[in-house]
Amino acid sequence: MEPIIKACQRCQTSFDCRMNDITNCQCNSIVVSQQVNDFLKKTNYDCLCKNCLIKINRLIEMAETQIFPRHSGDLEEGLHFYIENGFFVFTEFYHLLRGNCCGSGCRHCAYGKKAPNIK
Repeated sequence: MEPIIKACQRCQTSFDCRMNDITNCQCNSIVVSQQVNDFLKKTNYDCLCKNCLIKINRLIEMAETQIFPRHSGDLEEGLHFYIENGFFVFTEFYHLLRGNCCGSGCRHCAYGKKAPNIK
């Protein structure tokens, strides 16, 4: 069967999706943990490229050693946020640690629920 050309919903990179031939699909070459599978079930993602699956796997592994920062003094610049034009911008890792989507269309939403015009 011919692959379908898709754009990764996380990074917008084009890739060959073989959902009708899953044993030969690029996503089948990545071994992800049960925690990653559980996380992906909570997202709006359909198909993701191999690189994004690898990155999500790493984020989940990293999250297992961290706790969600409950107080502003617990926030670590570069890990939980960065400052852009004087504003705090929370990272994908921060949103992942949060444990769920807040529904605000955050720029770095870990759950694939970004606002329509935000990349």
